[in-house]
Amino acid sequence: MSNLEGAPVEASDVRGRVAELHAIREQVRRGPSDRATQAQKAKGKLTARERIDLLLDEGSFSEVEPLRRHRAQGFGLEAKKPYTDGVITGWGTVHGRTVFVYAHDFRIFGGALGEAHATKIHKIMDMAISAGAPLVSLNDGAGARIQEGVSALAGYGGIFQRNTKASGVIPQISVMLGPCAGGAAYSPALTDFVFMVRETSQMFITGPDVVRAVTGEEITQNGLGGADVHAETSGVAHFAYDDEETCLEEVRYLLSLLPQNNRENPPRVASEDPVDRTGDTLLDLVPADGNRPYDMRKVIEELVDDGDHLEIHERWATNIICALARLDGQVVGIVANQPQSLAGVLDIEASEKAARFIQMCDAFNIPIITLLDVPGFLPGVDQEHGGIIRHGAKLLYAYCNATVPRISVILRKAYGGAYIVMDSQSIGADLTYAWPTNEIAVMGAEGAANVIFRKQIAEADDPEAMRARMVKEYKAELMHPYYAAERGLIDDVIDPVETRSVLIKSLAMLATKHADLPSRKHGNPPQ
Repeated sequence: MSNLEGAPVEASDVRGRVAELHAIREQVRRGPSDRATQAQKAKGKLTARERIDLLLDEGSFSEVEPLRRHRAQGFGLEAKKPYTDGVITGWGTVHGRTVFVYAHDFRIFGGALGEAHATKIHKIMDMAISAGAPLVSLNDGAGARIQEGVSALAGYGGIFQRNTKASGVIPQISVMLGPCAGGAAYSPALTDFVFMVRETSQMFITGPDVVRAVTGEEITQNGLGGADVHAETSGVAHFAYDDEETCLEEVRYLLSLLPQNNRENPPRVASEDPVDRTGDTLLDLVPADGNRPYDMRKVIEELVDDGDHLEIHERWATNIICALARLDGQVVGIVANQPQSLAGVLDIEASEKAARFIQMCDAFNIPIITLLDVPGFLPGVDQEHGGIIRHGAKLLYAYCNATVPRISVILRKAYGGAYIVMDSQSIGADLTYAWPTNEIAVMGAEGAANVIFRKQIAEADDPEAMRARMVKEYKAELMHPYYAAERGLIDDVIDPVETRSVLIKSLAMLATKHADLPSRKHGNPPQ
């Protein structure tokens, strides 16, 4: 006899036991009930297994502990013990490479985390770390299972500890496909990338009801922690999409650009884009006049293989661009000022965005290409009081600490401390190139002339004419395109149309770069 719900009553021989097994597996596959599935669909959401099928290569999923059930007592839990305990765990492949995954099943206890649920996640995280393969979490859960009390909270602690252990060892990707409230939000925040889906996913520490009770503010769940909020305002989400299908397809694309772990290089693919393809359009894309904006994305598209690139944090801190792309089939990370947004200045958010991206690239052996057109740091009381010094230092620290190949190209303006911070030769860039439109200086010519020639300008019969003459003199002496090259501060001034081939040849030379950091437990980066 069997006491398993939904299994055959009689199982007296091997065939009977096998039939019983298949019946149980079918029950596990279907989930708790058709009604629960319909409720999930009514919210415009896929089931956990449908999501896994979209993420992984067809037929590649191997499930771990599908028959796990909780052992909790009290509050009616002992009468409800569904298989999987609300989370599906296992591994499969994406583009033929192993990926580990866990997916909350909102149909079971609202995806809430209990002791057995957490133990399954801990196990699959440990397996991912041991196997050296990426971990993707498909999040759709209501937080800790209140009926299990502190045991559920301890389960989250185990997840956070493993997120930290895996950081910089294997890629970790969090895909938000439903609500994520309270302490549960910290696991995604510890991972390398966060994806969200509009309308159906939210992240917040305290929900709208608590906000209303404490502050009196009225706000919806999406207004407080929806995908657009985190993609544009908080910077918590790296990507936001309109539907789950597109979201999961983009997760697959991101995985194709990442290595399996920190001991491997990203996968290289054959490219049909010629190495020596000239970028003639670059001559018209970037105006020589430093006050005229242009779209740095078009420059990136002209340089990389087939114009394809994946921008990270596209809608947050838009004055700097962080993207993954390929050059001659090799994955590179690109950090570039965006003159179309705040003239490409560095501010608090741009510094944080670029610093985290650089650290990710360095952790996973991705060379860094920096495209400079930066007039300086954003001035203002808000920036100073907000800690631009320590936030800007994060970017400086990330570059100085990175041991992957680092190549910089100065397209136009490179002024002051912002120039130094953006991977100048003096902080360890392996190669630094400049276009003949470059202006490398302590500050812009107008500002410099006002400081250096203040007295002469003030005493002149025609101050404006004198100022114009002094600006011209300063540019001629200290800001001509070859001043830095003459002093060995850049490696060469290159024709813009040759930039792609120069970068590819430089990357090939740096492929065997080896750099050791000082022996230490870890650094103490600015926070």
